[in-house]
Amino acid sequence: MSSFDEDLFLKGLSQRKATLGEAYVAKNLDAADDFNRPFQEAMTAWCWGFGWGDEVIDAKTRSMMNLSMIGALGKMTEWEIHCRGAINNGVSKEEIRAIIHVVGIYCGVPQAQECFRVARRVLEENDLL
Repeated sequence: MSSFDEDLFLKGLSQRKATLGEAYVAKNLDAADDFNRPFQEAMTAWCWGFGWGDEVIDAKTRSMMNLSMIGALGKMTEWEIHCRGAINNGVSKEEIRAIIHVVGIYCGVPQAQECFRVARRVLEENDLL
């Protein structure tokens, strides 16, 4: 990594931990091997350092945007991870519900149903239901 990349990686690592939790991030990075480590490093630098690293959009709003986009894509494993992160960033149960309503309007009822199933599990884990 160049020093710029290292700086972006460290910035991203800090943001990633703040949103997803230190244990989750450590588990993923510790599990990285020669095959997927370059992707983990690039994703941390690019997504979390560059994408989340500026202060133009606050973390709560970014989380809400992510839930909308990832829900629209139907990537439910990632949606679950980001649902937990959204709660860490201050997104309320009511806001999660409203986001799912928008996913349902633009992406269909079956996708909203999937989001509700996953959100229920995450909200229950966090004693929010």
